[in-house]
Amino acid sequence: MKKIVTIQDISCFGKCSLTVALPIISAMGIETAVIPTAVLSTHTGSGFTGYTFHDLSGDITSISEHWKKLGLEFDAIYTGYLGSDSQIQIMSDFFDDFGKDDNFIVVDPVLGDSGKLYAGFTDKFISEMKRLCAKADYILPNMTEASFLLDIPYIENCNEDSAKEVLRRLTELGCKTPILTGVRSGELHGAAAYDSERNEFYFSYSKHIDRHLHGTGDIFASVFTGTVTLGKGLQKALDMSVKYISDCIEVTMPCLDEMWYGNCFELCLDKLIGYVKE
Repeated sequence: MKKIVTIQDISCFGKCSLTVALPIISAMGIETAVIPTAVLSTHTGSGFTGYTFHDLSGDITSISEHWKKLGLEFDAIYTGYLGSDSQIQIMSDFFDDFGKDDNFIVVDPVLGDSGKLYAGFTDKFISEMKRLCAKADYILPNMTEASFLLDIPYIENCNEDSAKEVLRRLTELGCKTPILTGVRSGELHGAAAYDSERNEFYFSYSKHIDRHLHGTGDIFASVFTGTVTLGKGLQKALDMSVKYISDCIEVTMPCLDEMWYGNCFELCLDKLIGYVKE
């Protein structure tokens, strides 16, 4: 079996981060190791207040040291939400220890959404995230995150021409293959990728639904990482990720009053398994 290690927080209630990544990647037939960066009682999105937060930075290093002694190896390393400057440095060291010529690194540079930084993030954190992106084979920012990484104005409706320019600039961070989510083409909504070594762009779309749902970026990153790990190629990775998100949104819309805190991705796992087998 292929093996992925994903490193991000656990929200005990609310569908995001590890509670999304673990079941999705596992359903794709990939052994999934995890390192939690923090434990929260709920995710931090709108609707939840008074949540608990426990930082696990010290445990990350201990886990890493144990794994080195065991000689563990992974086909992919995938990071999501990181809660502090020190955690970014810990991840940089982890990449040095576990990154190999025959595996790859995915960084989802979680910084914000809708043109705004998430609470607690600073200019220093953005600078550190840029350095982490330089060590990645793939980065997966949304347009908000790309704007902070590149210090450019936020583009609310990013079309293909704008996406191409943003993607080219993202390679200047040091990553050879950036992926940009939230790209628009008329009534369609999707993602774009740029293989800088081949100088080729890739796009994938589904119908745009004007509704923000928590955890969508985590779903995309998890499916994308799993698909690339299975060796299916960049266009296929985009197509599967966009298609699966569209499936999740479609089944979530009828029960939004109940499921405002996340996507009903569980109801679509059978479809994801089918896409993997195609």
